[in-house]
Amino acid sequence: MKLYVGNLSYEMTEEQLNTLFSEAGEVVSAKIITDRHTGQPRGFGFVEMESKTDGQKAISMFNERDVGGRPLSVNEAKPQQKGGFGGRRGGYR
Repeated sequence: MKLYVGNLSYEMTEEQLNTLFSEAGEVVSAKIITDRHTGQPRGFGFVEMESKTDGQKAISMFNERDVGGRPLSVNEAKPQQKGGFGGRRGGYR
């Protein structure tokens, strides 16, 4: 089960995120999203849990939990939408 994790501290590392969520069960992967141009963290990421049971446990354990002085927002990740420009076609008109 893939989880969206929002409101992350900008100092948090992927290793720390993995360690934190391993308290809820088996973590398959943990990824913090960074800005393409600056490489700086954007304050959110994704954690993939081994099972739906572990994912649900992680949501109940970590949603709104204070981590690094910030209340996390944790929920099931929505499928990525296709198209990178809000669904519009073409370039300049």
